[in-house]
Amino acid sequence: MIQKLNINDFTILILIRLDSIHRLENILAVSEYLTSNIEADFMVLESSSYDNGLLKKLFNKKIRYSFQEDNDPILYRTKLLNQMASQVETPYFACWDADVIIPIGQIAKAVELLRNNMTDFVYPYEELFLDTSLILRKLFLIEKTSLVLEKNIKKMAAMYLPNPLGGVFLARLDKYKEAGLENENFYGWGMEDGDRYYRWINMGYRVNRIHGPLFHLSHVRGINSQYHNEDQKFIKEKMVLNVKRNKENG
Repeated sequence: MIQKLNINDFTILILIRLDSIHRLENILAVSEYLTSNIEADFMVLESSSYDNGLLKKLFNKKIRYSFQEDNDPILYRTKLLNQMASQVETPYFACWDADVIIPIGQIAKAVELLRNNMTDFVYPYEELFLDTSLILRKLFLIEKTSLVLEKNIKKMAAMYLPNPLGGVFLARLDKYKEAGLENENFYGWGMEDGDRYYRWINMGYRVNRIHGPLFHLSHVRGINSQYHNEDQKFIKEKMVLNVKRNKENG
């Protein structure tokens, strides 16, 4: 029997909108992977225009699942994550995208840094944000282990080079709140990860990374996986550039 990583002092937050069968399969696979390998408080919020009841029926009892009706076709991710963070009662938490797999050893190293007060925020991966492809994604859904992905790294495409900042981070809850949580000026998909990272750096927080890959389970890309209009893209790029300039001039 595999010994689980005990991080009961952590809450893992996952926000989801089921916009495709890929997304449904991914969230089920990710939640099974996490609950099979980790002891923690798992909180999933589904936000959509109606409740189809699927996740409530399919999730195991280890998941604290809730549904929130939202008729906006654009998922207001930053606002909803702030809402979720306000419900966290553990001293540490992880913000986890619904399509992300991280080897458990990397998570354990990130947890150790936080518990030993060696960092305030930590990304449990470095450099390699890898899209699995639909073929390797299917293999993971069958095998249910990150080993099958780790053995096929060279067959995957790297995303968001040279410094990927999305997917997942772990943090001290008090420092996350102190730093202002998510920036709700970012509406819809894109760029909020860069804003968050450079804001932390500018404010003097300790930010670390753990060597190793992140695996992104491929999926079709709808309106909530791309920029929903060019104006929003321009505005977000300008906001992140301003934060980066503050870092360089600090």
